[in-house]
Amino acid sequence: MAETRLNLTELDPVWDRITREAHEAVAIEPLLGGLVGACVLHHKTLEKALSYRFAAKLSSNEMSMVLLREIADESYAENPCLSEAARADLAAILERDPACHRLLQPILYFKGFQAMQAYRLAHHLWSVGRTDLAYFIQMRCSEVYGIDIHPGARIGKGIMIDHAHSIVIGETAVVGDNVSMLHSVTLGGTGKEDEDRHPKIEDGVLIGAGAKVLGNIRVGHCSRIAAGSVVLTDIPANVTVAGVPARIVGEAGCDHPSVEMDQTLEGCSKTKT
Repeated sequence: MAETRLNLTELDPVWDRITREAHEAVAIEPLLGGLVGACVLHHKTLEKALSYRFAAKLSSNEMSMVLLREIADESYAENPCLSEAARADLAAILERDPACHRLLQPILYFKGFQAMQAYRLAHHLWSVGRTDLAYFIQMRCSEVYGIDIHPGARIGKGIMIDHAHSIVIGETAVVGDNVSMLHSVTLGGTGKEDEDRHPKIEDGVLIGAGAKVLGNIRVGHCSRIAAGSVVLTDIPANVTVAGVPARIVGEAGCDHPSVEMDQTLEGCSKTKT
């Protein structure tokens, strides 16, 4: 008699929670049934749901939803890291954004999460040589979400982009894991340099609204960049910088700034020179 074996790949607590939240949302607001069904309940996996959302938001007369959905499905099948990163991003938003109370919310409503998953698909395509298709996705993200992330940029997992309007990240930028940033952040160059010309942001950094980090410089892990700052030189780890141009004004104030999301300067325990 053949043994019945449990397929562990079918166990997905993240997706189970999202679908449960989706059913609850429809019960509370039946008028959202069509949206929630199309985006979540009609799919068997998180990857299929993300493919649908990507295609539905970025399709146009130039590229059909069916074609974009096929591209996304293929990418998720080819690169399991895309799924891992999406789950880490969801967890980061739920943990750090006080406006997020359910895993369902970023999938349906948060353009920072949706644009990040579109970037991840574009970066995968860029990495396998499909650069023109990656550029197309970058263009559509800019048009639809108001976020311009070059597909060549390298961005880690557990990323939270709050509000997410007017984010710009250049081609040779590198962003580590568990980084948080707010709207109008630029990780850009300083002119017409070729080669490696964009910032390197290490793990756990918090970048405040409107901050500009320019040039091939490094921001050390678990540092804070205050809102409106312009960073033009390397920043060591575990400090807070503020101003135009930005200067060190104290320590980071906590072990994990990107998680604590404290954007005040009150957490600076002492001024450094």
